Amino acid sequence: MITENAIECKNVYKAYSTYASLGVKNLLLGKKLKKSHSFLREWALENISFSIKQGTAFGIIGRNGSGKTTLLSLLLGVIRTQQGEVRVNGKIASLLELGAGFHPELTGRDNVFLYGSILGMRRRKIEEKYDSIVRFSELGNALDSPIRTYSSGMIARLGFSTIIHYDADVLLIDEVLAVGDAHFQQKCFDYLKEYCKKGGTLVIVSHSMESVAKLCKYGICLDFGKTFCSGEMEDTIKKYDVLMKSNF
Repeated sequence: MITENAIECKNVYKAYSTYASLGVKNLLLGKKLKKSHSFLREWALENISFSIKQGTAFGIIGRNGSGKTTLLSLLLGVIRTQQGEVRVNGKIASLLELGAGFHPELTGRDNVFLYGSILGMRRRKIEEKYDSIVRFSELGNALDSPIRTYSSGMIARLGFSTIIHYDADVLLIDEVLAVGDAHFQQKCFDYLKEYCKKGGTLVIVSHSMESVAKLCKYGICLDFGKTFCSGEMEDTIKKYDVLMKSNF
């Protein structure tokens, strides 16, 4: 069904399970975790509802353990809800964990082809876009060196530069833009703003209120798996600040 909403979450519930603290990379690799009794609540997410219009940048904020990564995992489709519905319209791509999809022993160049293929790009398409990926990353001759020699900032550059050439309709980003130098961060922000202007939909999780305020018009604040507040990003951040101060 065609809709003006790129993402719709309706009354979403997700219970804790043996996968609750695995993270997206390990879920994709099929790893499992022994059952834990350390969780103090039944639901990782409880009755979450929101929608995101196409061409919108949407921020997800909240303290550690509030359910942000679980929500991104549901949007990406690597886990499923117990109740409720998650609908994403269009091609989706994610940059949720630094280095996910890369092989440490392969060169930067080889990892561009590896990661591109994981995203769903055909080799011919990657070849056509390779020079553009290199230019955006500004890594130059470092692409001939294995990824294990890269700094976290270099890995972020390569991951971001590759994923933005996938032509996704929806882009999910989790914290990874916090690494790297100020010049490249600004370059990424500029790209993401233009991406939304062209109709792309961005969902970003960050503990940096400056970043989400800079990028996002709307957002949601989660607290202990529930919606604490949602709406315009500026107001959501203000309410989050009040919440955090009330806990001290």
